[in-house]
Amino acid sequence: MRILSRPSLRWQTLIPRHNGHIRRINSQAPGEPFKILFFGRDEFSCAVFERLHAAQDVWQSICIATHPDERVGRRGSQLSVSPLKSLGESIGVPVHTIPSERPLFRQWKPPIPFNLNSSPPPQNHLLVTASFGRILSSSLLSQFAPGRRLNVHPSLLPSYRGPAPIQHALLNGDTRTGVCVIEMLPFSRSKDATGGIDAGELWAREEVAIPENANFPALRDNLARKGGDLLADTLRRMLAGNVSCTPQPSFPASDLRAHARAITPADALVDFTRMTAETIVRRHRAIAHHKPLTAMLRTTADGASRAVQLLTPSANSDTNAFAEGAAPGMATYKDHTISVCCAEGSVLSVQVLKTEGKREAQAKEWWNGVPEVWKVDREGSKWIMFQSSTT
Repeated sequence: MRILSRPSLRWQTLIPRHNGHIRRINSQAPGEPFKILFFGRDEFSCAVFERLHAAQDVWQSICIATHPDERVGRRGSQLSVSPLKSLGESIGVPVHTIPSERPLFRQWKPPIPFNLNSSPPPQNHLLVTASFGRILSSSLLSQFAPGRRLNVHPSLLPSYRGPAPIQHALLNGDTRTGVCVIEMLPFSRSKDATGGIDAGELWAREEVAIPENANFPALRDNLARKGGDLLADTLRRMLAGNVSCTPQPSFPASDLRAHARAITPADALVDFTRMTAETIVRRHRAIAHHKPLTAMLRTTADGASRAVQLLTPSANSDTNAFAEGAAPGMATYKDHTISVCCAEGSVLSVQVLKTEGKREAQAKEWWNGVPEVWKVDREGSKWIMFQSSTT
């Protein structure tokens, strides 16, 4: 741990509140870097933390709070370890684990020196979260002074408040996104539909272009690096005494981009009657890193089906791939790919697939493995039919 000792000075800044009033925050003056408690878990957290850790001019000590190891998979056959824990241990940063049970975490006390219950809290104590995945209790937040409770959020707030902003930006076909450093607010159901989550004042905001065909891992890593740099720059400006924050602009709750809800298994189910090929490809780029897209292949006339993962979907520009009158969900093998008729007459091509209970296979091998009784004859060709879903 790197420790610096310098004279303590203070300055004050006036912060506008949502109701238009002014909130006065005592802030650490130049000359005394922060003592930082960093909350996170996943790869986004890691990239933000790496940038912050490298900015050794803004901190005098730094430690991590993250999730404990947990058993996952069938019968707990796999041990899931927080990537941030592994990173911290690899570079010699102290790592503290929170309770796995949410009720116990609400009573969790931060490590020394952040549990002093001093009033007011020390101005050089700083809490930072980045993709932590848990709501911090009011009692935990109160251990840190206003202006010392920061969150790095990967969207252009107020758009996409919530746990999955990167995925929803890709799902909606956005061309621009961004990253923000915001003040954390205590959670309250009375505030709005999100409980005040990701609704705090903006300390910094940077816009980022979404490259064509970008997928989640690449966009996540880019936003995390920029978010870490933005955080370090914000802390430098705090120490220099030339930073302020502003309320987030208003945003209608009914807007498609108001809330980025968590991704669920249902989001991976493909419905060819409602989704165009381009929509399916966007969905693949947004969530396939975690949940491969799945379509239900009809196996009998009475509606029985088998789950098939679509591992390499792409939009087919050949809109004449199907004869006139083909229904969404109809599919055949053609030109080394499985071609599927989608909504609005679009066509999806899939070159690698995996049927439930079997290994993944190239299109020709997969097609040859489909039982003949599942196929139907139509105009001299063999076809299969994917069922619609309720996604």
